[in-house]
Amino acid sequence: MKQRLQQLLQRIAIACEQAQREPQSVRLLPVSKTFSHELVQQAIMLGLTRFGENRIQDIRSRYEYFAEQPVQWVMIGHAQTNKARDIARYADELQSLDRLALAEALQRRLDGEQRCLPVYIQVKTAQEDSKFGLDPSQLMPFLAQLKHFDRLQPQGLMTMATQTDDPKEIRRCFAQLRLLRDQAQEAGYENITRLSMGMSGDFELAIAEGATDIRVGSALFGHRA
Repeated sequence: MKQRLQQLLQRIAIACEQAQREPQSVRLLPVSKTFSHELVQQAIMLGLTRFGENRIQDIRSRYEYFAEQPVQWVMIGHAQTNKARDIARYADELQSLDRLALAEALQRRLDGEQRCLPVYIQVKTAQEDSKFGLDPSQLMPFLAQLKHFDRLQPQGLMTMATQTDDPKEIRRCFAQLRLLRDQAQEAGYENITRLSMGMSGDFELAIAEGATDIRVGSALFGHRA
């Protein structure tokens, strides 16, 4: 794993150099979903302290298992409204906020927990039924509505690119998210700064289009069963 991490950091550095960016401008989020606690422990020993999971029940399991270690758990999968209580209690960040009902449920649960939650708004830039997220045209009205939820702290936007081998289509998805981020900032939402986009197979393209957070699993942990 140490060798894979070194190779991954080198790929990030090369992609940043080609995009005329500093490597420090890109934050790696290891995606630990489906991998064992033992593999996550190895990653922690290599200095990694933030991990992404698709399901809140898995975050709860990690939270309890690694209770004595300074680790943060990021919810990156589609979040069900009826899971808001556990998200409010166990997640350190949510990168898949995509509807008002979820924001309302999280606000109530976070009030009970007396804490705030950093969130990214998920935008659907791919024309695939399997993908979740707001329609791009809904982003500005949604940001206006989020002002009423003081327990939610919007940080940026998240997307998943089209599942294709066409790099132009993948880059189009990423470029669209960057444009939406810029439009949000121009509209006064200066806290919308981060772009979570790019995974093991396409993060170099995401970095070229301005990604600040890349979600990488297999390139670090190895192939999933």
